[in-house]
Amino acid sequence: MSALACDPGSFRDPGGRIYSDGSRIFRTVNPLNAEAYEKSRDSGLLERLAERNFLLESEERDLALAGDAAASAVHLLEHPRVPFISYPYEWCASMLRKAALHHLDTQLEALELGFTLSDATAYNVQFVGSKPVFIDHLSFRPYRDGEVWVGHRQFCMQFLNPLILWSRLGIAPNHWYRGSQEGIAPEDLAPLLRTRDRLSWTILTHVIAQAALQRRSVRSGMTAAQHRTAKLPKTAYKGMLQGLRSFVASTSTRKDTTVWGEYAGNNSYGDAEAQAKRAFVQEMASAVKPKLMFDLGCNSGDYSLAALEAGADYVVGFDFDFGALETALHRVEQGKHKFLPLWLDAANPSPSQGWAQSERKGLSERSKADALVALAFIHHIAIGKNVPLDMVIDWIIGMAPHGVIEFPPKSDPMVQCLLSQRDDIFDDYSEENFRAAVQRRARIVSEQHLTPNGRLLVRYDRS
Repeated sequence: MSALACDPGSFRDPGGRIYSDGSRIFRTVNPLNAEAYEKSRDSGLLERLAERNFLLESEERDLALAGDAAASAVHLLEHPRVPFISYPYEWCASMLRKAALHHLDTQLEALELGFTLSDATAYNVQFVGSKPVFIDHLSFRPYRDGEVWVGHRQFCMQFLNPLILWSRLGIAPNHWYRGSQEGIAPEDLAPLLRTRDRLSWTILTHVIAQAALQRRSVRSGMTAAQHRTAKLPKTAYKGMLQGLRSFVASTSTRKDTTVWGEYAGNNSYGDAEAQAKRAFVQEMASAVKPKLMFDLGCNSGDYSLAALEAGADYVVGFDFDFGALETALHRVEQGKHKFLPLWLDAANPSPSQGWAQSERKGLSERSKADALVALAFIHHIAIGKNVPLDMVIDWIIGMAPHGVIEFPPKSDPMVQCLLSQRDDIFDDYSEENFRAAVQRRARIVSEQHLTPNGRLLVRYDRS
């Protein structure tokens, strides 16, 4: 086994760290957390949660496997690798809601066996396809009678408040969430809420009251925890979790129609062209059989699912349109596909950030795809965002050694839609320049026009 490298995002918990040798994932259990881990393990809690798909599976391994990485560790766990790590600011509303419900359900399950969670960070939930799973085995500790929920503020900031912003005000919180990483504080959300929003008991107690408590803490110099003197009976603790669960489950987003959210059924080509496009993608997927494939501009997931049918093992789709992502997620849930739809602003993708700019990895640092498809995509960046065509192709081909890229000419109605309210300053945007840009970076394996002088599909190989 290769030497283990410590994950730079796991430093916040002194009770254990995450390590990888490039293919396998390990977690050390340090002395500070050993007793709590052993109690949760010996009680059967961890096994029960894993069997019920609440918690990622784990197996204890010989500490010698970790070498110097386990010098001070008491236990060494191995976990299955999650195909792609995503962050809360990359989720659509339904995914954030599913993650919040999963966290609360995990907490309620633990409480039944006399345990609670030491925190409530959304980063402890990951998705495999459309299914959320809790990944931190060291967050569980024995429940102490009368204790308050120490993760309450964190849950509100990272789950509840973004969902309220989405469902009550119709504002996607992703840019805000990515900028702060810790979520949305009650004292920041409270001034935005309308009078009718404040009539909700959940909002009143978990946002308005929490914001007031925080302001009081700042004025007095005391922490919010120091202001809490009353104990919280276990029945009240459980009732609070169940009340939050009911509220979170009731949140929804507005069904606003968007241009690109309706793209799958409102585009510039007919059924024959769509079938030809599907066949072209499947030919690539069948030949390459990628373990991990990216779908840039996945929309409702048509071609992601086509690639899965043809031999791709797991597909991560990216789109800027939340309506399209909601549709894609619904399709994944119905068919249980190995497809993860995520939000992406391709002109400003998730960066490496956090402590030392390495705590949360950027898109390009997180994982390398074996293949990708970029369909109905490049005109949004080259024309919509004024990025030179050559740079767009360089970025796309740099993400995967194999792929399919679609080029819609300026005459295409969807490109004309982008040009309708601006001057055409894009002299470099041509099929000739597109093909040349691809050939400078890779070999063109095959190409096909969907219609005469229409959209061009190119399959490349830079391996």
